[in-house]
Amino acid sequence: MTNYKITNKKSKTTYFLNYEECEIFFGSLRNKVENYDIINLTEQKRIKRNKILDNIAIVCFFAATVLSTILIIECKY
Repeated sequence: MTNYKITNKKSKTTYFLNYEECEIFFGSLRNKVENYDIINLTEQKRIKRNKILDNIAIVCFFAATVLSTILIIECKY
């Protein structure tokens, strides 16, 4: 389910809505999309999780490189 953070540009009020509630909210005539900032919280969460996984992959690659270097040095000498 997609979650959104909707902030009014003038009054700075914030709403946390899911997809269905967002469709109803902007379906009315008084709420125009250009008066609000819309942030997709589900996408933001996915991006944050992907950055963490990228960092873990880099650290694991570095650790594997160091360990393989130590193994090569141990076997040669």
